[in-house]
Amino acid sequence: MKTLQNYIGAQWTDSVCKETLDVVNPATGDVMARVPFGPETSADVDTAVQAAQAAYLEWKAVPVLRRIQPLFKFKQLLEENREELAKMITQECGKTLAESIGELQRAIENVEVASAAPMLMQSEFLENIATGIDEYMIRQPLGVTACIAPFNFPAMISFWFLPYAIACGNSMIIKPSEKVPMTMVKIFELIDQLELPKGLLNMVHGGKDSVDAILDHPLIKSVSFVGSTPVAKYIYARATANGKRVQAQGGAKNPVVVLPDADVEMTSQIITDSVFGCAGQRCLAASVVITVDESEKIRESLYESAKARAVGYGLNKGVEMGPVISPESKSRIEHLIGKGVQEGGSVLLDGRNTKIADYERGNFIQPTILENLPLGGELIKTEIFGPVMTLLHMKTVDDAIQFINGGAYGNMACLFTSSGSSARKFRHEAMAGNIGINIGIAAPMAQFPFSGWKESFFGDLHGQGKHAIEFFTQTKVVVERWPKEWSRKF
Repeated sequence: MKTLQNYIGAQWTDSVCKETLDVVNPATGDVMARVPFGPETSADVDTAVQAAQAAYLEWKAVPVLRRIQPLFKFKQLLEENREELAKMITQECGKTLAESIGELQRAIENVEVASAAPMLMQSEFLENIATGIDEYMIRQPLGVTACIAPFNFPAMISFWFLPYAIACGNSMIIKPSEKVPMTMVKIFELIDQLELPKGLLNMVHGGKDSVDAILDHPLIKSVSFVGSTPVAKYIYARATANGKRVQAQGGAKNPVVVLPDADVEMTSQIITDSVFGCAGQRCLAASVVITVDESEKIRESLYESAKARAVGYGLNKGVEMGPVISPESKSRIEHLIGKGVQEGGSVLLDGRNTKIADYERGNFIQPTILENLPLGGELIKTEIFGPVMTLLHMKTVDDAIQFINGGAYGNMACLFTSSGSSARKFRHEAMAGNIGINIGIAAPMAQFPFSGWKESFFGDLHGQGKHAIEFFTQTKVVVERWPKEWSRKF
């Protein structure tokens, strides 16, 4: 069984750590590879940092127009290898092939936007702030940067950061999730074909030991992270204590509000896709569906749509939802469903104890719908991160907005309506970083920041777009005076 290698200094190298963790296909239960996982991986991080620091010192002096040239080839390589990469994502992550292809498209779009760095990095100039004195601001790179990536999007998440970091003149170290490292290995096989300084982009494997080494290393200037809120808090606290810039995306409990004037058929299909796409394992998955006033029609439609969803191995035709990532996740999600029942909720559609023919070792849960959960209970506040929809009913849109704004998370909130005034009220008052109107997944395009509020994000500048450019540069203000008598002397 192959043990995955690190990519450091433009070379594939074995980890100094001999302990490994199995990389398992969540649909079949088959072991696909082994990944280094143990305390010694922290030494790999230091080796990568030294290579990245040397590359940064060379790369920062390269004109930005030249720095973006490798991105054009990178985009082409990603497009040419789209099918192979998508298949790998499905095999190690579990999502359907169509979802994997969509993930890669979002990654490619970020490469495109980062290619506009010569425009995005332009800054400000003011002539004659005082007599004979000019002042201007320039953007310069930070140095060595790092990305700690999650399991649910093995390719896309790293691309919220990677292309922007190098376009701005930085080097970067990627630590993929130990659960899904093989996709990033394939991506680095493509990176190996680019004309970049040795050490500009590096990849190291591992778990918490590698993460802590990244958070503590004095030469690493910034950390980008996406994951659960408890881990995001840990990353943010430890990295900022060490003087680093941090953008740490946390968890979510995304609400969707359905008004009586919404189109029932369209709304139910969009919401079903939002809740159960990627088996609910995405930070913008709808979780709590709030019907306002009229509820029975949409309730029935959601039930039928969820019940009809085809579950199985994501590489097979016709499959609309794959497994969750691990047996531990399956057990945790099924436990939380049971907890909801204990708190007084009822199960409208029960997806527990699922077995898929020919894939009995897979981590499958069928779409599940809970209703009548108490608003004061724990489950209504808990991120399930699985294919579970919670149905609530409220009398007015104001009640729904109050409920949303009282929650701990603020990643996304969506409204379905045909009323422009209701939409305007909702987008203005709902306290979430990403707002959807008749949209089930309010995922920002690459030109816009992936926003998050409250305990869904820790930091100031988000991934993607102009926020990424600002995050990966530091500003320098220059004040200049050139007296005429001085210039005559020289």
